[in-house]
Amino acid sequence: MPLLTLNLESIALTDDQFYDLCQRNPEFQFELTANGHLVIMTPIGGESGNREAGLIADVEIWNRHSNLGYVFSSSTIFKLPNGAQRSPDVAWIQRDRWEALSPEQRKKFPPIVPDFVIDLRSETDTLPPLQTKMQEYLDSGVRLGWLINPQDQQVEIYRPGRAVEVRNLPTELSGEAVLPDFLLSLTEF
Repeated sequence: MPLLTLNLESIALTDDQFYDLCQRNPEFQFELTANGHLVIMTPIGGESGNREAGLIADVEIWNRHSNLGYVFSSSTIFKLPNGAQRSPDVAWIQRDRWEALSPEQRKKFPPIVPDFVIDLRSETDTLPPLQTKMQEYLDSGVRLGWLINPQDQQVEIYRPGRAVEVRNLPTELSGEAVLPDFLLSLTEF
């Protein structure tokens, strides 16, 4: 099932209104695009949920050892500079950048671009909207992004100033300078 997108351009939800909409409808997962479209995300199945949990765990375990930042799940929405409010499946933010936010900014949808994101294509996702979202993250300041696509047995690697690199699965991914010494082995996808 494709995502449901509602055009709310003429309504122009404020940040507080969007936050309130999300809080009043916890059974839905929303995103807001830069051009004012409300995206209603479909729930994922067990396989995708398990894979997502594994990815979060891998990044969290690395982060506990490195103590370099903070890890966030797909339930976290980030307010991007272009006005979009997006939630990657896994996000990581460098410690000093996160701690520079005020306590109030951290409580709601933080106005910060993650340093690193992972999006995992689930059975209900079509690829082009995910690729657009990854490019939006990159344009907003993400330093490294991975779009894992089990359906096509590929992963797309997004880096600033470089063409998207496509690798076939299985593969091993490096956190490069963004997540030093982090390696992710994608063998079970």
